[in-house]
Amino acid sequence: MSPIDKESALRYHQLDGKPGKLSIHPSKPLETQLDLGLAYTPGVAYPVLEIERDPTLAYDYTAKGNLVAVISNGTAILGLGHRGALASKPVMEGKAVLFKKFADIDSIDIEVDSTDPETVIAVTSAIGASFGGINLEDIRSPECFYIEERLKSMLDIPVFHDDQHGTAIILGAALTNALEITGKRIDGIKVVFSGAGAAAVASARHLVRMGVPREHIWMCDIKGLVYQGRQEEMFPEKAVFAQGERPAKLAEVMTGADVFIGLSAANIVTPEMLQSMNLTPVIFAMANPDPEIGYTLAKQTRPDAVIGTGRSDFPNQVNNLLGFPFIFRGALDVRASTINDEMKIAASRALAALAREPVPEDVLKAYGLCHIEFGIDYVVPKPLDRRVCLWEAPAVAQAAIESGVARIPFDLEKYRASLEARLLK
Repeated sequence: MSPIDKESALRYHQLDGKPGKLSIHPSKPLETQLDLGLAYTPGVAYPVLEIERDPTLAYDYTAKGNLVAVISNGTAILGLGHRGALASKPVMEGKAVLFKKFADIDSIDIEVDSTDPETVIAVTSAIGASFGGINLEDIRSPECFYIEERLKSMLDIPVFHDDQHGTAIILGAALTNALEITGKRIDGIKVVFSGAGAAAVASARHLVRMGVPREHIWMCDIKGLVYQGRQEEMFPEKAVFAQGERPAKLAEVMTGADVFIGLSAANIVTPEMLQSMNLTPVIFAMANPDPEIGYTLAKQTRPDAVIGTGRSDFPNQVNNLLGFPFIFRGALDVRASTINDEMKIAASRALAALAREPVPEDVLKAYGLCHIEFGIDYVVPKPLDRRVCLWEAPAVAQAAIESGVARIPFDLEKYRASLEARLLK
């Protein structure tokens, strides 16, 4: 893969004299006077009156059911911190085009120019009726927890903070398979987190739901161990994972760990820290662009480990792209009122199962590889594997049905066939 430098990135965003990455195209004919009359006045009066009579008909007569808003205030832009709402727009446009490319979901980015959580909530809730789902993005911790929970209680459509749940869901899949490979039981492992922000807290919560005992999770941040009674740099969601009664450094906490999960900063883990872990450890160092310990150094230090990063140029990339397009695809297609825990777990399990299947030739070609198979260097599917949607979206939709949050009927086999026809053209 060619290196991505500033010049090539800026040129890409201005390609063909069209700034940005999004455009809007009509989905109905607009060639004749009759077309114009149907598309606008007087034809629009009829769906207007029908929707006033029955608001659910907005799903039948408008694009609402396949439309997601990507909303940010730019307070936690991927790896860049607080850069402001307008500066977040390239990232949000990027999110929108990934929705379209990978799951045929129409999406529009909305940047809210406020650091006040109440303003973000008010703006999002006021426009929520226009959309089938809300994807919150790059909103700093701890405000992101409050914003998401408030909006979930106010809106009857899926509200999903991807910085939290996207990472957690892919991590859940990766850990499931890593534990199978290493022969460790999910209820018997010691898990150490470096990082205690949105992604780390949500990942820890998700792992608990998947079977890791909460008391087996040790969370560290820039101040060290999150321990019981600590006052500095604390908030309620983090405090749930407090362990021990005294301060400790990450190096001390990692001794005897089975799993290391890095969602923090580059190059803060040493070979000595990895050597203090148990046999056949699982090491997911996911700080971007540079992990907590370099992949090559980690591999040299612990050749017995399952190692993953957030990068595409090393094995076992834990990447949100494996999650959000397909989770929303399944949720939208059954008109789910929310994305609940059952749906998130179903997504993790579907991804884990797909990674155990033979890898088709088109995926190998996309990555310039001759062979991939389930094992120490392949615990999650590749993001460019077109089968991901066919496995994950139906699993999410089925979980929505079974947990009672879906609002339309669902036939699993017909749904899979329709997805294949739609996305594998």
